[in-house]
Amino acid sequence: MQDDLWRHACELYARPGVEAACLAAQEAGSNVCLVLCAHWLERRGVAWTAGRAEALAEIALPWTETVVMPLRTLRQQWKPAAMEDETLRALRASIKALELDAERALLERLQAQACRWPCLAGSGAGWLDWALQEGQASATLQAALA
Repeated sequence: MQDDLWRHACELYARPGVEAACLAAQEAGSNVCLVLCAHWLERRGVAWTAGRAEALAEIALPWTETVVMPLRTLRQQWKPAAMEDETLRALRASIKALELDAERALLERLQAQACRWPCLAGSGAGWLDWALQEGQASATLQAALA
């Protein structure tokens, strides 16, 4: 696969409207790392199958639950107090950096799995539908990713 998933995710996330749409999708229950991976797989023409989707979920869900979410929860809990406390603000920034490192590690794991699957022009449909939860956040994110 020509460019790596991390680079793809960073470029995609930097597009206007994508960050806000990703956060809304996350609030609605979507795993943003899986969504970004799904977009990458669709762009590369990797055919969606239930088995492949399950393989990615088996990587993403435990990592998200045990590594990413505890960091995110702590960072969010500290937000109000960090506005008033410079030391806590710096510690919160460190937690945010760790959370980003954890997401990067997850994307690298997803890429390692997905690189085993062939890329075939025009066969990548279905990944985003699988990764996104239903609702307005899904539609907004799909529009932002288009």
